[in-house]
Amino acid sequence: MKNNVNRELPEDLMKQLDYKPFETTEIGHPEVQRVAPKVTVTTGDDKVVESLEDVVKKTVKDGMTISFHHHFRNGDFVFNQVMDIILKLGIKDLTLAPSSLTGVMNDKVIEAIKAGTITNITSSGMRGSLGDFVSHGGLKNPVIFRSHGNRARSIENGNIKIDVAFLGVPNSDALGNANGMNGDAVFGSLGYALMDAQYADKVVLLTDNIVDYPNTPASIKQTQVDYVVKVDKVGDPDKIGSGATRFTKDPKELKIASMVNDVIINSPYFKDGFSFQTGSGGAALAVTRFLRQSMIDAGTTASFALGGITSPTVKLLEEGLVKKVMDVQDFDKGAAASMKNNQNQQEIDASWYADPDNKGAMVDQLDVAILSALEIDTNFNVNVMTGSDGVIRGAIGGHQDAATSKLTIISAPLVRGRIATVVPDVTTVVTPGESVDVLVTEYGIAINPRRKDLQDALSNVPGLPVYDIHDLQKLAESKVGKPEPLQFTDRTVALVEYRDGTIIDTIKQVKD
Repeated sequence: MKNNVNRELPEDLMKQLDYKPFETTEIGHPEVQRVAPKVTVTTGDDKVVESLEDVVKKTVKDGMTISFHHHFRNGDFVFNQVMDIILKLGIKDLTLAPSSLTGVMNDKVIEAIKAGTITNITSSGMRGSLGDFVSHGGLKNPVIFRSHGNRARSIENGNIKIDVAFLGVPNSDALGNANGMNGDAVFGSLGYALMDAQYADKVVLLTDNIVDYPNTPASIKQTQVDYVVKVDKVGDPDKIGSGATRFTKDPKELKIASMVNDVIINSPYFKDGFSFQTGSGGAALAVTRFLRQSMIDAGTTASFALGGITSPTVKLLEEGLVKKVMDVQDFDKGAAASMKNNQNQQEIDASWYADPDNKGAMVDQLDVAILSALEIDTNFNVNVMTGSDGVIRGAIGGHQDAATSKLTIISAPLVRGRIATVVPDVTTVVTPGESVDVLVTEYGIAINPRRKDLQDALSNVPGLPVYDIHDLQKLAESKVGKPEPLQFTDRTVALVEYRDGTIIDTIKQVKD
């Protein structure tokens, strides 16, 4: 069976898991029934326990679904502590359902898979040794990859049923009121963890900082929490800005960022009160700096900035260039520290951010989104999941979600080393071309033919060369050559959902 982006899907697996193929980015107006957690009524004035092992023994059983958040990124100390105990207890057949998987978790996940402890994974993404392990068939069942908004949708609708959520927080009182803004391990917004806290049957907070009751502001509330576990250290906040959230000094990426800025300010959407989101990746993040000067020059202010928040975005808020920051995750210590002191930096959960099945997500109000890509093809389909070797090495994140903006810009170099970024067909379709409007490379831009209005607006901008995307693809190929076709087995190692829960692509096992 084929879906609407011409991807062949395994019919037997689709039927077995009751999936529908991707059809359209138009979500429509379905009536949706939400689910609720099973609650154990708690009385008393203290939920603090000293033994994490005792809590794991009480809560985790064979066959359950357990979750974690990734706000600490590579500074996370919680995941490995919990998994060590689970492995020691010999628990089997777990579904791992974190908001995403970071490099610091990889070795422990592989160990748990080999032990039969983890047999299913659903996540936004994975990288490094774990991505390589899964790509070569290391996991028993296919991974389910979901965007941040789709994860929220799946939790709220019951497609993901979390039995136990283990959530690291930089502070909590004795009853479980907690936030991400105070303590030694501050990371700011708890946006992704808030879904787990609201819907998991059991919620376990891990913290190195027990504070006086009642702890306010309370992002996670005592009404949601079963146990508070005191640990020596919950995480390293210095590492939340690592990896994909680096700030670039690369001339090529800065050139791309400058062109992205030119696209924005010459589009119909650059006007007083516009809204925007920048994704991860060097060029995408650098756009914020160029946009700042353009806003000053034009006397323009933005109504809100959305998504993963960085210090340059916070600077716009402090200068009055952005009126509100809607914060689902902080990408550096500066942004995390800012939320404590600025009432206009609003913490939002993943549902408010991007769930397509609720009564109105923030992404529905976006004018401009700047996103990155591993590959983009001549139909404007984008791959942020698999590398040129077919190995899983990325994450959907909020890519599909933010791409529903009025102007979706993909910023990417034409080639990376000896690998083309603009290709005839992407290895894995993650974000469909119908939701992508402009590609910006260091050589110039390509505009989706669906957007004649943008072609008219951008075709004569000085210093902004406009190409047909097929010409950019041929230019990339002329520089690096035509690669040999990738070799895969017939086995499906991962399913990639679109944000509405349909299947947009599959990832096959890489041949050794």
